[in-house]
Amino acid sequence: MADKITHFEIHDIRFPTSLTGDGTDAMNTECDYSSAYVSLHTTSGLVGNGMTFTIGRGNDIVRIAYGVHIVCIAIREVANRLVGKEIESLFENMGKAWDYLLADPQLRWHSILSLKMSRIGPEKGVIHIATGAVDNALWDLFAKSRKKPLWKLIVDFTPEELVQATAFRYISDAITREEALQMLKEKEATKSEREAFVKENGYPAYVTSAGWLGYDDEKVRRLTKEAIQAGFNHFKMKVGTNPTSDLRRGMIIRSVIDDPANLPKEHVPRDPKTLVGKNAGPTGNVLMIDANQVWDVPQAIEYVKGLQAIKPWFIEEPTAPDDILGHAAIRKALKPYGIGVATGEHAHNRMVFKQLLLAEAIDVVQIDSCRLAGVSEVLAVLLMAANLIDYIAVSGSIDRNVLEFVDHLHEHFVHPCSINAKGRYNVPLNPEEGYSIDMHKSSIARYEWPNGSYWQDPEARIAHGLDK
Repeated sequence: MADKITHFEIHDIRFPTSLTGDGTDAMNTECDYSSAYVSLHTTSGLVGNGMTFTIGRGNDIVRIAYGVHIVCIAIREVANRLVGKEIESLFENMGKAWDYLLADPQLRWHSILSLKMSRIGPEKGVIHIATGAVDNALWDLFAKSRKKPLWKLIVDFTPEELVQATAFRYISDAITREEALQMLKEKEATKSEREAFVKENGYPAYVTSAGWLGYDDEKVRRLTKEAIQAGFNHFKMKVGTNPTSDLRRGMIIRSVIDDPANLPKEHVPRDPKTLVGKNAGPTGNVLMIDANQVWDVPQAIEYVKGLQAIKPWFIEEPTAPDDILGHAAIRKALKPYGIGVATGEHAHNRMVFKQLLLAEAIDVVQIDSCRLAGVSEVLAVLLMAANLIDYIAVSGSIDRNVLEFVDHLHEHFVHPCSINAKGRYNVPLNPEEGYSIDMHKSSIARYEWPNGSYWQDPEARIAHGLDK
C-alpha cells in the first residue's frame, strides 16, 4: 500500500532570548527567537519536520483562528495541499512538488480576511515563508525515507535529478536548466573527492555569538577569545546604532583576533587562497559587520567608511533588503576601501537574488532557508551562487564559502549541529536525521505559545511584560 501524507501538526514555538540579549542588533533590539514548526505525518509512521523563523511578538499582529499566529495559519493552508498525496509521487520530482505547493491561486493573490493589509503573495511575505516550512518538512521526509541526512540525499542526485528538483521559474535569464545541467556535469567526476574532503575537514563556519549589540565590552572580549580557542577564524559583529561604540567594539574584537597570543595551541595557519579579498589580519582572522537594514543608502556609505579602521570583509544588510540599486550604489562606493557588500538573509525569493547578482550589487550571497520557500528555491540560488551542496556538486570551490554559526538554542534539537576544532561544521552523518530539524517534544511542550509551561509561569510572564 502506498505511503501517503495523512495529516500535519503545527506549533508556534517561542524562546525567551530577549532576556539575555541574544540575537540583538541595530534593528531588532528585543528578540524572542521563534519558529512556526510543522510536522507532516504519513501512513507508515514516518514524520517530516520543517520550520520557518520569526522573532516572537510580531506574530500577534493578526491573531485569528485557533489562537495561532498568522504564519502558522498560512502553513496550515499550504500543508493542506499535501494531505492524501502519495509521498513517492512527490519525491519523483521535487521541483514539480514545489510548484504545486505554490500553485493555489487564492493563496498567491489574497488579502487577509477583510482587513486592508498587504498581500501575502505571490511568492513573498507570509505565504512564502509558510511554503518554506512545508517544503522543508517534505524534504526532511524525503531524506528520512532514504535514510540519509539531507545534504547527502541531494549530493547523491545525478545532475539531471538536481536540476529537476530546482525551482527555475523566473530565473532563466540568469541561468537556464541546460546551463545548470552542463555546469553540474562538469563537476560530477570529482564530486566524490570534495565530499571526502568536507567529511574529513568540516565546512567553514563563522561565529556571530560574540558580537550581539546587547553585550557589554567585557562579554564581547571574552566570547571572542572563546571563539578563537574553539577554532573559528571568521567573526561577525552587529553595528548601526552608534558609530563611536561600534568602532570601539570592533577594535576590541580586532585586538583579540589579531593577537597571536590568543590562537589555540594546535592552530594551523589558514590556506592563503581562502583569505583573498577578506581583509584578513596578521593571524589570518577575518571580521565582518552586519547592520540589519538600519541605514539609508548615503548613511550606509558614510557610516561604513568610518569603520574602515577595523578592516571588515563586508557590510551585511546595509540598507533595505529589497533595494537592489541601493546595494549596488553602496558596493560601488565602498569598493575603493576594500569593503564588500553582503545580503540575502531577508531576500524573499530567488528573483531578488537574481537581481542582486545581475546588478552586481553584492560580493557575498547569504541564503536563509527559512526565508526562501524551502530547499527547492535554495537550490535555485545555489545554482546562481554557493553553499555546502554547491561546493561538492556545483562550483567545486570552497575558498570564499563560510556558513553562519550561532551558539544558541541547539539543546532543543534532537540532532544539533556541531563544530570541530578547526572552527568548521561537522558534516551530519546520521542516516536518521534528515534535515536535522527535529525538535525535542519536551521543548515544544515548554515553549509553545501561549500555553507552554514556560509562558504560563508567572515569573516569566512578568519578565516579558505579559503580566504586571
